[in-house]
Amino acid sequence: MDVLVVTAVPAERDAVTRACGDGFDVLAGGVGPAAAAAATARALAAGAYGLVVSAGIGGGFPGRAPLGAVVVADAIVAADLGAETPDGYLPVTALGFGTVEHLPPADLVRLTGEAAGAVTGTVLTVSTVTGTAARAAELAARHPRAAVEAMEGFGAAEAAALFGLPVLEIRAVSNAVGPRDRDAWRIGEALAALSDAFGKIAPVLEGWTPHD
Repeated sequence: MDVLVVTAVPAERDAVTRACGDGFDVLAGGVGPAAAAAATARALAAGAYGLVVSAGIGGGFPGRAPLGAVVVADAIVAADLGAETPDGYLPVTALGFGTVEHLPPADLVRLTGEAAGAVTGTVLTVSTVTGTAARAAELAARHPRAAVEAMEGFGAAEAAALFGLPVLEIRAVSNAVGPRDRDAWRIGEALAALSDAFGKIAPVLEGWTPHD
Protein backbone atom coordinates (compact mmCIF):
# COMPACT_ATOMS: atom_id res chain seq x y z
CA MET A 1 0.00 0.00 0.00
CA ASP A 2 1.40 3.38 -0.99
CA VAL A 3 1.23 6.10 1.67
CA LEU A 4 1.02 9.85 1.10
CA VAL A 5 2.63 11.84 3.91
CA VAL A 6 1.89 15.57 3.95
CA THR A 7 3.93 17.99 6.05
CA ALA A 8 3.88 21.77 6.20
CA VAL A 9 7.51 22.71 5.60
CA PRO A 10 10.62 21.13 4.04
CA ALA A 11 12.31 20.51 7.41
CA GLU A 12 9.41 18.27 8.45
CA ARG A 13 9.35 16.58 5.05
CA ASP A 14 13.06 15.82 5.31
CA ALA A 15 12.70 14.42 8.85
CA VAL A 16 10.07 11.96 7.61
CA THR A 17 11.90 11.12 4.39
CA ARG A 18 15.04 10.13 6.31
CA ALA A 19 13.08 7.38 8.03
CA CYS A 20 10.93 6.08 5.17
CA GLY A 21 11.76 3.95 2.19
CA ASP A 22 9.88 3.04 -0.95
CA GLY A 23 6.11 3.15 -0.75
CA PHE A 24 6.05 6.58 0.88
CA ASP A 25 5.55 9.82 -1.02
CA VAL A 26 6.37 12.74 1.29
CA LEU A 27 5.57 16.34 0.36
CA ALA A 28 5.73 19.74 2.01
CA GLY A 29 2.30 21.13 1.22
CA GLY A 30 2.47 24.48 2.97
CA VAL A 31 1.34 25.99 6.27
CA GLY A 32 -2.28 25.96 7.38
CA PRO A 33 -5.37 23.87 6.69
CA ALA A 34 -6.17 25.39 3.30
CA ALA A 35 -2.68 24.76 1.93
CA ALA A 36 -2.69 21.24 3.35
CA ALA A 37 -6.07 20.46 1.81
CA ALA A 38 -5.06 21.79 -1.60
CA ALA A 39 -1.70 20.00 -1.68
CA THR A 40 -3.20 16.73 -0.46
CA ALA A 41 -6.03 16.82 -2.98
CA ARG A 42 -3.64 17.56 -5.84
CA ALA A 43 -1.40 14.64 -4.87
CA LEU A 44 -4.33 12.26 -4.45
CA ALA A 45 -5.71 13.20 -7.85
CA ALA A 46 -2.36 12.37 -9.46
CA GLY A 47 -1.52 9.11 -7.68
CA ALA A 48 -2.91 5.93 -6.16
CA TYR A 49 -2.68 5.80 -2.36
CA GLY A 50 -4.22 3.74 0.39
CA LEU A 51 -3.57 6.11 3.30
CA VAL A 52 -2.94 9.80 3.97
CA VAL A 53 -0.75 10.85 6.89
CA SER A 54 -0.49 14.42 8.15
CA ALA A 55 2.83 14.77 9.94
CA GLY A 56 5.03 17.38 11.54
CA ILE A 57 5.74 19.17 14.77
CA GLY A 58 3.30 21.03 16.99
CA GLY A 59 2.52 22.51 20.37
CA GLY A 60 1.78 20.15 23.24
CA PHE A 61 -0.84 20.77 25.89
CA PRO A 62 0.80 20.73 29.34
CA GLY A 63 -0.01 17.57 31.24
CA ARG A 64 -0.84 15.67 28.06
CA ALA A 65 2.15 15.92 25.71
CA PRO A 66 5.53 17.18 26.98
CA LEU A 67 8.36 18.51 24.85
CA GLY A 68 9.80 15.82 22.62
CA ALA A 69 6.76 13.55 22.91
CA VAL A 70 5.21 11.95 19.84
CA VAL A 71 1.43 12.05 19.51
CA VAL A 72 -0.80 9.91 17.31
CA ALA A 73 -4.22 11.46 16.79
CA ASP A 74 -7.30 9.42 17.56
CA ALA A 75 -9.36 12.47 16.53
CA ILE A 76 -8.45 15.31 14.16
CA VAL A 77 -10.48 18.37 15.08
CA ALA A 78 -10.90 21.81 13.53
CA ALA A 79 -10.70 23.89 16.69
CA ASP A 80 -11.54 27.33 15.32
CA LEU A 81 -13.90 26.60 12.42
CA GLY A 82 -17.10 28.24 13.60
CA ALA A 83 -18.46 31.47 15.01
CA GLU A 84 -17.96 33.64 18.08
CA THR A 85 -21.21 34.58 19.80
CA PRO A 86 -22.11 36.55 22.95
CA ASP A 87 -22.54 33.15 24.64
CA GLY A 88 -19.19 31.81 23.45
CA TYR A 89 -17.77 29.84 20.56
CA LEU A 90 -19.96 27.69 18.32
CA PRO A 91 -18.42 25.09 15.99
CA VAL A 92 -19.55 25.17 12.39
CA THR A 93 -21.60 22.02 12.96
CA ALA A 94 -23.76 23.91 15.46
CA LEU A 95 -24.52 26.36 12.65
CA GLY A 96 -25.77 23.53 10.48
CA PHE A 97 -22.76 23.12 8.21
CA GLY A 98 -19.94 20.71 7.46
CA THR A 99 -17.90 18.77 9.96
CA VAL A 100 -15.23 19.56 12.52
CA GLU A 101 -13.85 16.09 13.23
CA HIS A 102 -12.24 13.19 11.41
CA LEU A 103 -11.48 9.90 13.16
CA PRO A 104 -8.45 7.88 12.06
CA PRO A 105 -8.88 4.08 12.02
CA ALA A 106 -8.79 2.90 15.63
CA ASP A 107 -6.62 -0.15 14.91
CA LEU A 108 -4.06 1.94 13.05
CA VAL A 109 -3.95 4.47 15.88
CA ARG A 110 -3.31 1.66 18.35
CA LEU A 111 -0.66 -0.06 16.24
CA THR A 112 1.30 3.08 15.40
CA GLY A 113 0.98 4.43 18.91
CA GLU A 114 2.41 1.23 20.36
CA ALA A 115 5.22 1.08 17.81
CA ALA A 116 6.33 4.66 18.47
CA GLY A 117 5.64 4.71 22.20
CA ALA A 118 3.38 7.65 21.47
CA VAL A 119 0.73 9.56 23.35
CA THR A 120 -2.75 9.12 21.89
CA GLY A 121 -5.26 11.95 21.92
CA THR A 122 -7.02 14.69 20.01
CA VAL A 123 -4.93 16.81 17.69
CA LEU A 124 -6.42 20.25 17.13
CA THR A 125 -6.07 22.09 13.83
CA VAL A 126 -5.98 25.87 14.21
CA SER A 127 -5.50 28.68 11.72
CA THR A 128 -3.91 30.92 14.38
CA VAL A 129 -1.32 29.43 16.72
CA THR A 130 -2.08 29.91 20.40
CA GLY A 131 0.06 32.56 22.08
CA THR A 132 -1.65 33.29 25.39
CA ALA A 133 -2.54 31.40 28.54
CA ALA A 134 -6.18 32.43 28.17
CA ARG A 135 -6.45 30.96 24.69
CA ALA A 136 -4.73 27.76 25.79
CA ALA A 137 -7.16 27.40 28.70
CA GLU A 138 -10.13 28.01 26.41
CA LEU A 139 -9.05 25.32 23.97
CA ALA A 140 -8.30 22.85 26.75
CA ALA A 141 -11.73 23.44 28.26
CA ARG A 142 -13.50 22.91 24.94
CA HIS A 143 -11.37 19.90 24.05
CA PRO A 144 -10.41 18.08 27.25
CA ARG A 145 -8.62 15.28 25.35
CA ALA A 146 -6.51 17.67 23.30
CA ALA A 147 -2.86 16.64 23.27
CA VAL A 148 -1.42 18.78 20.48
CA GLU A 149 -2.20 21.92 18.50
CA ALA A 150 -1.05 22.12 14.87
CA MET A 151 -2.20 23.74 11.63
CA GLU A 152 -2.61 21.16 8.86
CA GLY A 153 -4.24 17.91 9.98
CA PHE A 154 -7.87 18.82 9.38
CA GLY A 155 -7.11 20.12 5.89
CA ALA A 156 -5.37 16.90 4.91
CA ALA A 157 -8.20 14.90 6.47
CA GLU A 158 -10.83 16.80 4.49
CA ALA A 159 -9.01 16.00 1.25
CA ALA A 160 -8.59 12.35 2.21
CA ALA A 161 -12.31 12.10 2.96
CA LEU A 162 -13.17 13.45 -0.50
CA PHE A 163 -11.20 10.56 -1.99
CA GLY A 164 -12.64 8.01 0.44
CA LEU A 165 -9.27 7.37 2.10
CA PRO A 166 -8.34 6.87 5.76
CA VAL A 167 -6.19 9.48 7.45
CA LEU A 168 -3.70 9.51 10.30
CA GLU A 169 -1.98 12.42 12.04
CA ILE A 170 1.39 12.19 13.81
CA ARG A 171 2.99 15.09 15.67
CA ALA A 172 6.19 15.59 17.64
CA VAL A 173 6.01 18.27 20.33
CA SER A 174 8.33 21.25 19.90
CA ASN A 175 6.77 23.69 22.38
CA ALA A 176 4.05 24.06 24.97
CA VAL A 177 0.67 25.48 24.02
CA GLY A 178 0.38 28.81 25.84
CA PRO A 179 2.26 32.11 26.06
CA ARG A 180 4.52 32.48 23.03
CA ASP A 181 8.16 31.91 24.05
CA ARG A 182 10.45 31.21 21.10
CA ASP A 183 13.43 30.66 23.39
CA ALA A 184 11.67 27.64 24.89
CA TRP A 185 10.95 25.95 21.56
CA ARG A 186 12.85 22.74 20.81
CA ILE A 187 12.35 22.40 17.08
CA GLY A 188 15.49 20.37 16.40
CA GLU A 189 14.63 17.86 19.11
CA ALA A 190 11.06 17.58 17.83
CA LEU A 191 12.20 16.94 14.26
CA ALA A 192 14.55 14.24 15.52
CA ALA A 193 11.68 12.67 17.47
CA LEU A 194 9.48 12.81 14.36
CA SER A 195 12.12 11.03 12.30
CA ASP A 196 12.65 8.42 15.00
CA ALA A 197 8.89 7.81 15.22
CA PHE A 198 8.56 7.26 11.49
CA GLY A 199 11.43 4.83 11.56
CA LYS A 200 9.39 2.75 14.00
CA ILE A 201 5.96 3.10 12.41
CA ALA A 202 6.89 2.85 8.72
CA PRO A 203 6.70 -0.98 8.78
CA VAL A 204 3.30 -0.74 10.47
CA LEU A 205 1.96 1.61 7.83
CA GLU A 206 3.34 -0.51 4.99
CA GLY A 207 1.70 -3.63 6.36
CA TRP A 208 -1.63 -2.15 7.37
CA THR A 209 -4.76 -3.00 5.39
CA PRO A 210 -7.87 -0.79 5.57
CA HIS A 211 -10.99 -2.49 6.88
CA ASP A 212 -14.52 -1.83 5.66
